[in-house]
Amino acid sequence: MVEEPISLHRVARDMSAATLLQVYFDRPELNCILTVYGRMVAAGEWRDYALDFLEEMAVFSIFRNACEMPLFRIEKRPKLRQRQGQYSVVAAGGVILKRGHELGQVLKIFDRKLLKAQASTE
Repeated sequence: MVEEPISLHRVARDMSAATLLQVYFDRPELNCILTVYGRMVAAGEWRDYALDFLEEMAVFSIFRNACEMPLFRIEKRPKLRQRQGQYSVVAAGGVILKRGHELGQVLKIFDRKLLKAQASTE
């Protein structure tokens, strides 16, 4: 009698290619996000960021200090493309501040914050 070894982790052999792909920001999207980020860094409001690429979403997290929780998260969820829009800005508490189909329109929420930051420095 031959015993088979016990496999602790089974690998699914019929996994589709769609489950192996991860969501990412393409170059124009990242350029748009980094433009806003650079303006806020110049105003002294933000100091660090992180990028996370997951199966269902890509996240650009914004920090005031590196050891804190993110102040804001810019998320891209392609599954919501046909519904309320694939882009969203989420505050630290998890509240969705703005959601939409176009990244530029969603990022306009930071224009008000930039004006407040510039007014406080003057």
